[in-house]
Amino acid sequence: MKSVCNIAVELLKPGAAHSPAAAHSRLGAEMCKELKTKVLRLLPPTSNGPSVHQGDQTDGAEILSCTVKALKEGHVVAVPTDTIYGLACLAQNSEAIRKTYDIKGRNGQKPLAICVGETQDIYKYCKVPVKEPLLEDLLPGPVTLVFERSEVLNTDLNPFTSLVGVRIPDHAFMRRLCQMCGEPLALTSANISSHTSTVAVHEFQELWPKLAVVVDEGPIGDQSRLGSTVVNLSVRGKYSIIRPGCALSCTVDVLEHKYGLSEE
Repeated sequence: MKSVCNIAVELLKPGAAHSPAAAHSRLGAEMCKELKTKVLRLLPPTSNGPSVHQGDQTDGAEILSCTVKALKEGHVVAVPTDTIYGLACLAQNSEAIRKTYDIKGRNGQKPLAICVGETQDIYKYCKVPVKEPLLEDLLPGPVTLVFERSEVLNTDLNPFTSLVGVRIPDHAFMRRLCQMCGEPLALTSANISSHTSTVAVHEFQELWPKLAVVVDEGPIGDQSRLGSTVVNLSVRGKYSIIRPGCALSCTVDVLEHKYGLSEE
């Protein structure tokens, strides 16, 4: 396998040497050597051409393979999602969960969500009282659904609550990453706790030395920084909004008008 530091440079488009993305990639490659942090440049989908994970399967596969390897070894990685950049580790790995809290300086009583690749995966780790079509209407997308956790989920993940939030980002790389890991990822925002959410990797550069891999897809989406809409669906026939996030109105519309749920 090629050096991942070289991959970070090679995945840049020709002629982009003076762009901000190129500057960040060069910096990433330099930090690679110094910090042993692998900074990998993943080209986002474009309207006039294929994305790296569609049109350049070899390099895209290398980035996925490198990230999966780091996760399987118990490390924490930074990844793009459909809303903001996140920190991820294997949810079933208790030591990796502790690392994630340490990296963020996060209050131990604040929960981490889990991220899975397919709707069917939710049923393994959560007790789901809603109809499957409801899940399919909201996921994949910028929504975190909160359910009662199942006995299969690691008891060291959010041991202070019987609930867990679950995400399927509308993001091909993240979904494939979960599928390749074969188990849920614990997912939280890529920033120091209480700091602003990040939509570009340079915004959380102070965390890079503590991460095994940083997957850089450039600036994310509309850069709203609101994160996903978090909704509690653990009570049958009811819903409650935990965090408004970026998809509040459309989420409430689906819950109330299509499925007849009422707000607690």
